[in-house]
Amino acid sequence: MGKFIVKKDKKGEFRFNLHSPNGQVILTSEGYTTKHSCLNGIESVKNNAVERMKFDQTTSSNGKFYFNLHAANGAIIGTSQMYESKQSCEHGIESVASNAPIAEISDESN
Repeated sequence: MGKFIVKKDKKGEFRFNLHSPNGQVILTSEGYTTKHSCLNGIESVKNNAVERMKFDQTTSSNGKFYFNLHAANGAIIGTSQMYESKQSCEHGIESVASNAPIAEISDESN
């Protein structure tokens, strides 16, 4: 099962990473000013990850592939790592879609 890990960064903002069952980070959030907002972001990922149309796949300037997950209002709620191939990026989307809805939350922000 996947896991959301909440941490506080050097700026004092809360962020989460969604880890696959093998521990690899498959989605990263933006920074949130409050833990409550960060937890709401996790709930948004859980709700939106089941809809394939909420993912957009793109290519970076260095030719690598990545995807964003969008909320109902169009805002980006998570970004993937960089992938070498489009197929690997597709597998990343599938991993987020299958793991996010049932992932537990681990708060390591203290």
